[in-house]
Amino acid sequence: MKQKFSTKWRASKQVRKQRKYIINAPLHIKRKVLSANLSKELRKKYGIRSIEVRKNDEVKVMRGESTGKQGKVMVIKLKKNKVAIEGVQRTKKDGTKVNIWFHASKLQIINLNSDDKYRLPTKQNKDEQGVKDVHNKK
Repeated sequence: MKQKFSTKWRASKQVRKQRKYIINAPLHIKRKVLSANLSKELRKKYGIRSIEVRKNDEVKVMRGESTGKQGKVMVIKLKKNKVAIEGVQRTKKDGTKVNIWFHASKLQIINLNSDDKYRLPTKQNKDEQGVKDVHNKK
């Protein structure tokens, strides 16, 4: 049987190969693809630019019809690489409301769900790894 996912593949300029890589990737790699950038306040606070989206994170839509709308993340579908946001819905012709699905790259994280203490890098961990704090230069 031919292998669906190649562990040796690094990168390609061809979009079809990039899409194939993401679609056939195992879930632990797909999880990393579903990351969104942080707001400016959170960037300064944690010293990172983006992080993986999780349930109960508060996000803001940056692209599309729903630009500017905010809400908590309700559902994340790793297999489809999509995120549903609480309160951002579309009305169908019969009057029922349906969730609008977004890719995480079109969202900005405003407030983090900090239930998991290992999710965010701490200052102590950064110092141990030898990473310099860019914001507190003197």
